[in-house]
Amino acid sequence: MDAKEAKTLNKLRPGDGGRVVGVVGSGLLKRRILEMGLVPGTEIRLKGMAPLGDPIEVLVKGYSLTLRRREAEAVTVEVD
Repeated sequence: MDAKEAKTLNKLRPGDGGRVVGVVGSGLLKRRILEMGLVPGTEIRLKGMAPLGDPIEVLVKGYSLTLRRREAEAVTVEVD
């Protein structure tokens, strides 16, 4: 059985993907992330990022979503 590595979303490279395993934080930031569909168990793939790493574009449930670095740092992904 393979041990999968967990990283925050901002640490992925374009083309990397995995499954959301957690969202940290509290209040409006966490609520906003969960409302965008980044709930535990969701498959996600990093499509690209701006030259300085902010914002990033991810593919979630068949749609593209753009996140600020602060938002991406709150999402933990189990990498494929």
